[in-house]
Amino acid sequence: MTRTILKKSLLASCISLSIAGFSSATLAGGYALVSNNKDSGKGSLRHAVETKQAKKIFILPSVDSVNLNSGLNYNAVKGLSIYGSGQTVKLDKNETLLSVNQGADLFISDLILEGKPGFFSIENRGDLNGETAGKGIFVDLRDDQTGTVNMSLRNVTVKGFANHGIHISDCSLADACGAGAGGGGEGSPASVSVSTINVIVEDVGNGKFDADGLRVDDRGAGDIHFYSRKSTFRNVGADGVELDEGNNGDIYIDVIKTNFTDNGAYCDPTVLEAFLPSAAEGEFELGEVTIEQIPGNVTGSPDDACFEREVSFYEDDSVEEYEFGIDLDDGIDLDEAGDGSIFSLMKRSVISGNLDEGVDFDEAGNGGIDSAFIKNTGTNNNDDAFKLSEEDEGDVQVIVVRTEAIDNGGEGFTFEEADEGNLDAVVLRTTSSGNKKSNKDGIEAVQEDEGTGSLRLIKSDIPDGLKLEGVDLL
Repeated sequence: MTRTILKKSLLASCISLSIAGFSSATLAGGYALVSNNKDSGKGSLRHAVETKQAKKIFILPSVDSVNLNSGLNYNAVKGLSIYGSGQTVKLDKNETLLSVNQGADLFISDLILEGKPGFFSIENRGDLNGETAGKGIFVDLRDDQTGTVNMSLRNVTVKGFANHGIHISDCSLADACGAGAGGGGEGSPASVSVSTINVIVEDVGNGKFDADGLRVDDRGAGDIHFYSRKSTFRNVGADGVELDEGNNGDIYIDVIKTNFTDNGAYCDPTVLEAFLPSAAEGEFELGEVTIEQIPGNVTGSPDDACFEREVSFYEDDSVEEYEFGIDLDDGIDLDEAGDGSIFSLMKRSVISGNLDEGVDFDEAGNGGIDSAFIKNTGTNNNDDAFKLSEEDEGDVQVIVVRTEAIDNGGEGFTFEEADEGNLDAVVLRTTSSGNKKSNKDGIEAVQEDEGTGSLRLIKSDIPDGLKLEGVDLL
């Protein structure tokens, strides 16, 4: 009903303007009508975005899909709104389709943003031969930005891009910002707020290492807010959603009826396993082996960044153990470092088939984790279905209600507090079963230091068993 009303209103506006003798391309007050599907010129989407820098753009229902010859750049500070009518805006090149270069607010509705679906993979990368892997939407914050930068997408599909499907960057290092607590760079004081309603992000991030469906990098003092309803993040090369708060600031998520499925396979094991050393791991006695005697970093593969090499040493610098692995990714990944906490609600969502964890929340520095999972399903993920890890002195408080963790490769649920904070978990009417790899548990709850730990299990079915360290079962 709303879309029908909007279409009638736009058509009426167009007729009225034509009668009045005005151009149908641009209106006073920062409004523009897109009346044709050409790449450029009056009445085109590019003309509205780049030439007129219009603040509100309406694509008329009479306009067919728009084929772009190059990406669109919006360079104004004031917010941009684009109202579609179900069209596809296609850029059949390895470029970013829409770049918002001055940190403006962005609203898009009723559009499909399409790159090259099915084209990119680790064997057909988008970041080689001098190319920069393209994104669907890129919003770059200004160094002096304050307040909150808002992105809102409604009835939007983003697909077929080598790099991030959607990327909001508040980081001075741009794409070299890195991820999680290991990331670098600086950012503005601004916060970032993202809303996705009836949004699909699929087949993105398959042409570059560590490229996500939705990625937010915040290296300033602001917070990250993520609100999602009835959305899907699937077949993404890295994480379906990754939110990286690398400085002071909190992460808040409110996710309902959203699916995170089949993500994390850019570093395709079927392609890369042949490049692992024949002895991919080893353990040794004190003084037995030096670093020069174990395999070095992997080279010569389709993407050497996909390989993880971990080495631990004895006090005499001889090797205690080493292990190689392939870097796979998660359904939804939150990383908070510095002064700040993670606050999350996930409800009625499906987290399935991801190549690493399904849900992976990590908090380091001052702050804790406060999470609620209600009526979710985590199934067939390669590692843990739900993992919450707090590295420093903050508390972990989690409630799980009517949630299933079934047939995962790791634990059903992992709750960890590694320092002096407290761990308090309540699990009600929840099932964790069939998590089949050896030594995996239905619930693993660990408090490693001087804090307290408790797990309250109420009317739940955990046939895989419990692993409790420093945690009392109440």
